[in-house]
Formats: sequence, C-alpha cells, structure tokens
Amino acid sequence: MALYDLVAPRLEERGDPRYCLADICAADPLGADAVLAALPAMNADADAPALTVALRTLVPDPDLAAEWSVIDALAAMRDLGILLGSLKRHGVQPVAAVPEVLPVLELLGRRTDMVPRDTVHHYTTWNPSGPRRRMYTGHPMEAHLQEAVRMVFPGLVAALDTCSRLARLEPYDPGFACALDRIGRHLRSTVDSIDHTVTHVSPEFFALTLRPYFEEVDIAGRDYLGPAAAQVPLWLVDLTLWQCDRSNPAYDAFLAGSLQYSLPSWRDFHDRHAGGVSAVSKLSAAISWENVERLPPQLAASAQALGRVLRILKTFRARHLGVARKAYADDLRLYDEGSGGAPITLLRSILDLTRDNETLARHATGARSECVTALSRPDRSDRSNPSDGDRSGRASDPRSGGSSC
Repeated sequence: MALYDLVAPRLEERGDPRYCLADICAADPLGADAVLAALPAMNADADAPALTVALRTLVPDPDLAAEWSVIDALAAMRDLGILLGSLKRHGVQPVAAVPEVLPVLELLGRRTDMVPRDTVHHYTTWNPSGPRRRMYTGHPMEAHLQEAVRMVFPGLVAALDTCSRLARLEPYDPGFACALDRIGRHLRSTVDSIDHTVTHVSPEFFALTLRPYFEEVDIAGRDYLGPAAAQVPLWLVDLTLWQCDRSNPAYDAFLAGSLQYSLPSWRDFHDRHAGGVSAVSKLSAAISWENVERLPPQLAASAQALGRVLRILKTFRARHLGVARKAYADDLRLYDEGSGGAPITLLRSILDLTRDNETLARHATGARSECVTALSRPDRSDRSNPSDGDRSGRASDPRSGGSSC
C-alpha cells in the first residue's frame, strides 16, 4: 500500500458539497420520508392518481427552494426524481400531470449544476440506507443494485485523481507505472460491484420490474434519462488510458450524450483531458523510439502496469456484457436499449476496444518488433464473435499481479 492510500483525504474533505454523502443522505428538505415510505406500495398498485398527489404535495415553494444549500437541493431532487420515474413508469408524464414542478426542477438543476431531474447519484450514493432508503419497489434486489453502484463511487473518485496525475507523466517516468497500479487498485471495486450484481440481482427482476422505472422523462420539451448505472463514468478512466485518441464514433456519440449526467467536476475532467494524448499512445510513441530488441526496464514496467489496469476494465466489461445480454434477451427484454441509452452492440464494441488496448500493452512487454506496428494501429472494429474470456459474461479475475508502488 502506498503512502497516498493512507493519507488521501476523505470525500467530504474535498470541498465539493456533492461529496458530502452522509449530509446529503441525512437531508430531507421536502419532509418526504413518510410519503416515500409508501412509494413501493403505490407503485405495486400502479396507483398513478396517488403518485400524482404525492408529487404535488412535495413540490416546494420556488422562493424557499432558491434559499437551499447545494446539499438540500440535491436531496430535494432525489426525492422529487423518484416520483418522476414512478409516474412515467405508469404511463404519466409527470410534468404534464403536475406543471408546478417544472420551475422547481429547473431551479434545482441550476442550483446543483446538474440536469433538471435525478441521476444515478441521487438514486444511489445520495440515497439514505436503512428505513429511509428511497426505492421504487422495496424489493431486496433493488437495494442490492443500489449498493452495487454505491460501492464503486469512492474508488472511482480516487482513480480519477490519479488519472489526472498520470496524464502529466511519460512512460519512462517511474511514477507512470506506480500511478497505473494505483488506478488499478481503485478500480477493483468495479469487478466487485458487477459480481455483487450477478449474485444478488436476477436479470428477470431488472428487465421486467426495475428497468421500466428508468425511462426518460420530458422536462420542458427535452427528454432526460432516468438514473442509469451507465451514468457512473468509468468512461472517464478510459479517456486518459486510451479513449481520448483511440476511440470510435459510436463510443464518442454515447459519451457526448452521457456527459451531461455527470458531476460538474467530472465534466471539467472530461474537458481537460478530451484533447490529450492517451497512456496507450504515449507508450506506443516511446516504444517506437527504441532501437533495442527488448524494452528498457522502466518502459517495460509501464507497459505491464498499463496492461494490468486495462485487464481490470476488460474483466468488468466482459461480465457486464454477460449480465446485459441476459437482461435484454429476446424472450425477456421490454426495451431495445439499456437504461443509459446504449444498445448491447455498443457494450460489445467498448469491450473490444478495451481488449484491443490491453492486448497491445501486454505485447509491448515482449520483443519490440512484435508490437510497434500494432500499437500504432489499434483495431477499432466491432467484432461480432466474443472471445473465450467473455462467452458466458465472465473473464479471468484481474486481482493478480501489480507493483509495490
């Protein structure tokens, strides 16, 4: 374990109120606890009139809402948002049914610098646990899905911090491999998260019961997606490792639509790094300058570390693809696209891109002549046949290896 892991500040000490998770979870500015405790029963009965009354009851006076802190505004959007999704699931456009909620949603969006509806952060990391937990169904599988997303958040925040440092380093720098191994440690929670989902959430429950609550909602003539897990931006890690200069048009288009659902600081991260040079491309350039058959030790260490972290991402995506295929199988699915707006074919393409870059980094640790050409021309195709690593949605466990950085 590195010194950084021991002294890294806690989330709430970062100065961004959106990281004050305990305070947001504790907040109840709308006095919504009692109403939302009854929400699963209203949804089970498909009681759209009761849901409409509940939303109308909770809409605050805009002048009062304008005085709330960011923490209270986030909690209020969380509680209004779960009612928005509930109404839409039962065939009612919530803003059409309760027009007075529109100026409040727009105000809360401006106050928090986020979209004017709830996101995955509202539904998971800013959602209280225990008896105050906000849920559509009240089913234990829904709680497990929320927990699976929550467990990724701290590691992702730390990984993005290290990605920012990595972007300033070169493969010959000893810190390059150390930064990559630190990113890998932080990202292991993604594999734990998907394994938790596979163990505790059935594809049938997600596809038939929970997925309908994540439909888009019309707000002032614009559709906003529900709190999809795809809004957890693992793709920001991709950005610095390979995506900023080795992507494909379909992935770029997906990211362009998903970015608005991110935290403000994460949108800033994207703006800073979108035009940069990826770690894979830096490694490619460094190798191309070498005139020896075997790489210098530090450059080899950087290639090995990059391969390890990409292997973790590949493992997560292979298992995620397996889950998605089951939930969106022809005999089960109600929708053609995931709750984040991505079709299964895009998940396949992203897995292929991740695998290609992982393979290139791994080959770089061997003879130089075997990998320079491949590193310079990544395969960006959307292959149709899965490899042995993910035919069942599984891939080998990435927890072996790593440096002592």
